[in-house]
Amino acid sequence: MAIALSNFESGPALTGDYGEAMAAVQRRLAHAQVAHVAQRRRAIVMFEGWDCGGKAETIRELVSGWDARHYAVWPIGAPTVEERARHFLWRFWSRLPADGEIGVFDRSWYGRVLTERVEGFASDKEWRRAYDEINEFEAQQRDSGTTLVKLFLHVSEDEQDRRMRARLADPWTAWKVSGDDFRARERRPAYVAAMEDMFAHTDTRWAPWKLIDGVNIEFAHITALTHVAEALEKAVSMTPPEIAPEIEALAKVHFGPDWRNEGRSQPASLDAARERHARDGGDEPDSPPYEPLSA
Repeated sequence: MAIALSNFESGPALTGDYGEAMAAVQRRLAHAQVAHVAQRRRAIVMFEGWDCGGKAETIRELVSGWDARHYAVWPIGAPTVEERARHFLWRFWSRLPADGEIGVFDRSWYGRVLTERVEGFASDKEWRRAYDEINEFEAQQRDSGTTLVKLFLHVSEDEQDRRMRARLADPWTAWKVSGDDFRARERRPAYVAAMEDMFAHTDTRWAPWKLIDGVNIEFAHITALTHVAEALEKAVSMTPPEIAPEIEALAKVHFGPDWRNEGRSQPASLDAARERHARDGGDEPDSPPYEPLSA
């Protein structure tokens, strides 16, 4: 079934409490990252979408509970002179995650069939050929054991304009708006056509697209992060990794034979610490709404 962007502009309201939903999905994501690290699995989470569509904010929520040693965020801009002298996919190979890592792409290799197509940076032959090249590239990632999650955050033209005006009105965010943004705005119909062609050619069985209605930011955040959590959890065993025998032996030496029971008597999470603190009459401690990863 063809993907039409007009079907993702209603801005549905989020059901339930946003803070509780965000805490829950961030906890799932934190555990999923630990599982990838422990099992030496790798994953790619890729975001495409409009300017002012919420990609950066969604990525910030995605990685907020992750151990920074085991992921990288790659903001993709225009190719350099060195990159333009090579095949368009060349610059992405060196950014692919290794075993136990997750690579997050803020824009991606789809620039070939979007910006480069619409702005005339790629010839008609080049961007048409790119569909097959991208599908083969993504199939190589999946065949080599990499989980690939592709998300597109869509906003209506009215919502994009509202967000752009808000950026311009704030001196601390106005710097984000460039002449390119206004040029792209003028060419929105051409971009919509390019996007829908992209979905038609690259929404594959091994690398499907997930479209997110981004008009309601809270709904978009929870929907996007839930989709990523489900994809990462599906790719690995979510049974907590066993403690290595040599580490267990050291724990017995240092903490005694009952170290496991003593450990379980401690708060299992920041949520438990908050609840105990509240019962004792104190204010809720300032801390992020997810379980931290151990160093």
